Amino acid sequence: MDGDGMYAHTFEGIRDRPVAVFGAGTLGRRIALMFASRGGTVRIYDPSAEQVAAATEYVTRTLPEVAGEGGAGNAVGAESVAEALESAWLAVEAVPERLDIKIPLWGEIDRAAPADTLFTTNSSSYPSRVMAEHVRDPARLCNMHFYMPPGSNAVDLMSDGATSREVLDTLLAVLPEFDVHPFEARKESVGFIFNRVWAAIKRESLAVVAEGVARPEDVDGMFKINWKMPVGPFRMMDQVGLDVVLDIENHYAEENPALPAGPRELLHEYVDAGKLGVKTGEGFYRY
Repeated sequence: MDGDGMYAHTFEGIRDRPVAVFGAGTLGRRIALMFASRGGTVRIYDPSAEQVAAATEYVTRTLPEVAGEGGAGNAVGAESVAEALESAWLAVEAVPERLDIKIPLWGEIDRAAPADTLFTTNSSSYPSRVMAEHVRDPARLCNMHFYMPPGSNAVDLMSDGATSREVLDTLLAVLPEFDVHPFEARKESVGFIFNRVWAAIKRESLAVVAEGVARPEDVDGMFKINWKMPVGPFRMMDQVGLDVVLDIENHYAEENPALPAGPRELLHEYVDAGKLGVKTGEGFYRY
């Protein structure tokens, strides 16, 4: 099934339709921010009412810094999957990297969404096809992986193997209107494009600390001096959340059992101690 034009949208056509974001964590709220930055409404759904409140507050507080000339939109909390999806042109799933959460959620989204809603997962390590068990038309689903907007605004797009060309072309054309800049992976790739390169850097950074060669601040300091980066890998991992980083590393290890265990063991020490990064006040650094 190719949608027969159903999934082809223009920016003008979707300007007044909402975006539904599922997951109110670090990336979910930043994704919501970008889609609210050019007008319109973003609805955020999360089982945690506290997370939804924190996400909408973040968007409201940060919007003035990123709003386009056309004026900012807004982010509101939704009390159900169906409420989030009402008249939405786009659904973005940004829940934890666990298929036991993603697969049933996509079933709920599929039952409630309008027929022309585009389905996207922000998953950083799973191809969308593995979570499509309850999605009746896989032509409407793809990976749309964000990094850390509004500072890092590149996005990976990747087909689920059956994704309609209309879905990908719509996203390639429309996302730049939200200051989100897409790059299409031309074949299925665990880690997409940039994340494959980043994973190697991150893993080796963790290894030199796990082996006692350097401290996190040494590695970060060298990145800042040599590559003029505002923050280094350990500060970036703290921002993402070390539990999320560990989930991703565990998935890479499932795909490639030859990967060294030291980086994951180091992450486990912090996660087991409840030191998850910025969101808990301490990770590799104190906040």
